[in-house]
Amino acid sequence: MTDDEVDFPPGDGPTSGISVTLTAGTLQAIRERVGRRGVSAYLEKAAQRQIERDNLDELIADFDKVHGPADLEAVAAKRARLTGGTTDAGAAA
Repeated sequence: MTDDEVDFPPGDGPTSGISVTLTAGTLQAIRERVGRRGVSAYLEKAAQRQIERDNLDELIADFDKVHGPADLEAVAAKRARLTGGTTDAGAAA
């Protein structure tokens, strides 16, 4: 069985080399943060975070289909309760 036939969760399994094209500014910013030898690890972590966000977006969309969109006033009230802030129904949920 080859690695292509096995389902690995993000962040697991053997590493594979690929070619990635980035704008010069993006690559420069990454290298300034992590150095030349840390680019692959940085991109791996960034890709994992993006996959988590995509999965969360899909989960929220599925929830909204079943239950309807969130009540912004209720979200603001719960956010205020969690953060100790004031309720602001105009804040982004």
